[in-house]
Amino acid sequence: MSAGEEISHIRSGLTNQLPDRDPEETQEWLESFDQLVQAHGTERAEYIIRTLLQRAGAKSIEVPMVTTTDYVNTIPVDQEPEFPGDEAIERRFRRILRWNAAVMVHRAQRDGVAVGGHISSYAGAATLYEVGFNHFFRGADHPGGGDQVFFQGHSSPGNYARAYLEGRLSQAQLDGFRQEISKAPEGLSSYPHPRLMPDFWQFPTVSMGIGPMNAIYQAQFNRYLEHRGIKDTSDQNVWAFLGDGEMDEPESRGLLQHAANEKLDNLHFVINCNLQRLDGPVRGNGKIVQELEAFFRGAGWNVIKVLWGREWDDLLAADEDGELVRIMNETLDGDYQTYKAESGSFVREHFFGRSAKTKEMVADLSDDDIWGLKRGGHDYQKVYSAYQAAVQTSGKPTVILAQTVKGYGLGPSFEGRNATHQMKKLTIEDLKRFRDTLRIPISDEQIEADPYQVPYYHPGEDSEEITYLRARRAALGGPLPARRVAKNTLELPGEKAYAQAKKGSGKQQAATTMAFVRLLKDLMRDKNIGARIVPIVPDESRTFGMDSFFPTAKIYNPKGQNYLAVDRELMLAYKESAQGQMLHPGINEAGATAAFTAAGTSYATHGEPMIPVYVFYSMFGFQRTGDSFWAAADQLTRGFIIGATAGRTTLAGEGLQHLDGHSPILAGTNPAVKHYDPAFGYEIAHIIEHGLFEMYGDHDGDHDLMYYLTVYNEPVTHLPEPEDLDVEGVIGGIYRLATAESAGLGEHLNNQDPEGPADQGPVVQLLASGVAVPWALEAQRLLATDWGVGADVWSVTSWNELRREALRVQESAMLDPDREPGEPFVARQLAGARGPIIATTDFSTQVPDQIRQFLPHDFATLGADDFGISDTRAAARRHFRIDAHSMVIRGLQMLVQQGQIDAGVPEDAIRKYRLADVNAGSTGSTGGDA
Repeated sequence: MSAGEEISHIRSGLTNQLPDRDPEETQEWLESFDQLVQAHGTERAEYIIRTLLQRAGAKSIEVPMVTTTDYVNTIPVDQEPEFPGDEAIERRFRRILRWNAAVMVHRAQRDGVAVGGHISSYAGAATLYEVGFNHFFRGADHPGGGDQVFFQGHSSPGNYARAYLEGRLSQAQLDGFRQEISKAPEGLSSYPHPRLMPDFWQFPTVSMGIGPMNAIYQAQFNRYLEHRGIKDTSDQNVWAFLGDGEMDEPESRGLLQHAANEKLDNLHFVINCNLQRLDGPVRGNGKIVQELEAFFRGAGWNVIKVLWGREWDDLLAADEDGELVRIMNETLDGDYQTYKAESGSFVREHFFGRSAKTKEMVADLSDDDIWGLKRGGHDYQKVYSAYQAAVQTSGKPTVILAQTVKGYGLGPSFEGRNATHQMKKLTIEDLKRFRDTLRIPISDEQIEADPYQVPYYHPGEDSEEITYLRARRAALGGPLPARRVAKNTLELPGEKAYAQAKKGSGKQQAATTMAFVRLLKDLMRDKNIGARIVPIVPDESRTFGMDSFFPTAKIYNPKGQNYLAVDRELMLAYKESAQGQMLHPGINEAGATAAFTAAGTSYATHGEPMIPVYVFYSMFGFQRTGDSFWAAADQLTRGFIIGATAGRTTLAGEGLQHLDGHSPILAGTNPAVKHYDPAFGYEIAHIIEHGLFEMYGDHDGDHDLMYYLTVYNEPVTHLPEPEDLDVEGVIGGIYRLATAESAGLGEHLNNQDPEGPADQGPVVQLLASGVAVPWALEAQRLLATDWGVGADVWSVTSWNELRREALRVQESAMLDPDREPGEPFVARQLAGARGPIIATTDFSTQVPDQIRQFLPHDFATLGADDFGISDTRAAARRHFRIDAHSMVIRGLQMLVQQGQIDAGVPEDAIRKYRLADVNAGSTGSTGGDA
């Protein structure tokens, strides 16, 4: 393949496929253009070229769409603004930061600790950060409100090193790196973890791919707050620092078009293109910068490449025939990585030596001069120019592709090496060489005295470097990263908002999804919190009955609605507005979770508490975006997650990919998520009311929680709230809904004297949650009328919370064995309950089994453990053996085992109910939507 074919996808390859029929005329055009550039500069030349392209299109002259430019800096030298800082001072304290960051990780490898860390990532990215810290990143005290900065996780040592120079962290804290418990309270988290360091970090970023996604939706949410009149965010920027290897994550690229569609010019990606992943090159046989340029440009972003430092400017200016640019275009990333792991003489031979003209260009340069030709990401002038261009860009987001060297300045053992990401410590010689390169005033004796106690360096509180560093941050609005949470509780709704939900449905039936939606609508009318509710629905509003929100709440769109809606005559017409309250990310659960995170952390990022309510379809929440919910928990997100159309059998006909039998288990692995599985509207009302209080009420407990409610699409009769409702049980996870006597079934029970005690006959305990509670009530009736067996029915609103509370009681007893051991809440609730327990849900058996170990009763679990199937609800429930008749039979079998009834009774019940025949199932309704 020819060189021309290799680069035909970039602008310098535009003419490769066409013949030049008049080279002399071509040369005249080129000379004329060169004179234009020389006389009027690159900006004027760009305008002329753009004008010619417009005219060419008008004349039907084909000019191919090219999304990749030559492998050179985007911003011409003559358009670079003057660097406003003191280069010498900034260079000096940047060296100190590199030293302290590396030493911190190195010291953490001492005997008895060896907790890991990353030396090379920050070393390569220091300039990218420092230009931002000194000139762009605005803190919370800035008049504009401050920026949100997503720092790259592996570079956290650099953030700690800077905080040390600023006086925000002590040397003891640096020595507590990755030793949060053993060095408490001086311990530091490994990466950006707001949950672990809630006054320092704002955004968790080390689960790669989630940072880019969350940054996009943070920028969108800033605009949402502004358009809705809640806060002026017009002067706030979102910066996301990412790795080129990280851009392989589908989450990193999958939402780029959203940022462009919303014209998020408040969003700036900075991709540290060191050309390396964790184990080797990103595109050894290709060019990741060019690939990313094409991808971002195609998605509608402004792309700025920062590839070469100022030392290359004269060489590129002298490259009149384009030979140097050709070699830059054709050199593969694997070769660029090798060059920085070798020497100046190697670069002379293998890079410049590829052409006689380029070899001659550097003939007067020494090998040291060639080695000193920096990459653009290490040149503060080039980086400053790019950042300035980014913040001045209007109408589209910007990505800066900055070429760097991983392990820059750490010496030949680290720079550009494949293993550099895993290298945690330096040899004595590495330390000395690194010290010399950075000109750190630490002696050989100090290094040799104890290689794992190599000193940090601080130039002194009154030094020029520290004075300058602090002055720059003061001018920009204070330190970063920093997280502030003012006391920002909300005035919560009164009983009136929940009254309708507690009434029951009377003679009508409604799904719990609809019961929740009606309650949400009432809450959105509340004068105190209504405007702060942020409904988030990924393209299933009509499924959930939320299309009733369209005319009033409207769907947020910064462009409004500029088309003639097809359903405009309907009462529930689709309605978009720049002031819309609903966030509608489309068929995009990942984006919806990112939007949920941005809204649910607004109390910290903006001092404006918002209440996100993310409603998703079946299992497409926790299963699909579990990692994002984990990051949301790390970011201390508050809000409600609604798993609508839940369960393995309620979505009649949908089948394997939709029917959710396991999300509560997934949710249970997230310590910040409280899962509830309510059966009736009044349970939903109490759970939501308590959740609002826990998250936004005035109390001293934990506010940083997410409430996950599973609700269903099967219509059921909603009971009115009982007068003597055990509210503590609803919130704690279990309460007794009905006894046989309270249900009016006492006259059917065997061996029971109407005038004697009610507990003489055989009794079972039926525990159920969510949509299974009506099955338990049906089973209660069948047990009594068909078999003379009594049953108490318990609504288990949260299996997960019962388990968690019981484990806390156990742990407390283990830590304090001399105290009277406590009793788990679930055991207290069931303390007087006789007979075996039969527990069932529309989820897998793992869900109810969570509480088995804490109860002395014989315990049987019915659950839907297999893949979901497409069929009627009744048939599916009979297939999984979770229906009312299965509960009856399992209860009878356990009574036989206890000697309470005759051994033949269960067999009679199996024949009577035709348990093996799925067509005999009758539990649940057919049809019925949310």
